[in-house]
Amino acid sequence: MDDITIKLPENYKSIQDASAKIKFSMPSDLKTGSLLRTLIASKPEGQFLELGTGTGLSLSWIVEAMDDKSTVISIDNNELYSAIAKEFFNDDKRVKIICTDATQWLKNNPDLEFDLVFADAWPGKYETLDEALSMVKTGGFYIIDDMLPQSNWPDGHEENVKKLVAHLEQRADLRFTKLNWSTGLIIMTKI
Repeated sequence: MDDITIKLPENYKSIQDASAKIKFSMPSDLKTGSLLRTLIASKPEGQFLELGTGTGLSLSWIVEAMDDKSTVISIDNNELYSAIAKEFFNDDKRVKIICTDATQWLKNNPDLEFDLVFADAWPGKYETLDEALSMVKTGGFYIIDDMLPQSNWPDGHEENVKKLVAHLEQRADLRFTKLNWSTGLIIMTKI
């Protein structure tokens, strides 16, 4: 099986070029994007949440897989990154890119529910985790990446990962699989 040959979303290369111009160094792995595209496609008319838009690279996988009645909210606190993402996604009915503090946004929107939450940032993963998980619908997915050691991890971050995984393993409302693949993924379904 060859998972190296992955068909990229239509606007991925253009976003990648714009990202390189500003030396953006935190793109999601292609395998993670491919998995997101597959899981998103399993939720017709779905509502999706991405925490950590970056420049929109992972968002391109999500949007490509969405049907016409699906929506995604993507949040990042970096104005430059958000501005680049907004250049490539101008479908206000289906795609909302919000430049704000995701921790505060999660706290301010407790009644929203999503079919899939991709937490690719500190908020929703290491802080305000319970708020993010409460937004996942029953049968919905919660996806986190970068669970394997990364070159850009700050000193001591491995302990944060261990604590997060231990906490998730104790939750009775989730079924999950840890994948030693891509950058280290955990895929959870809410029961």
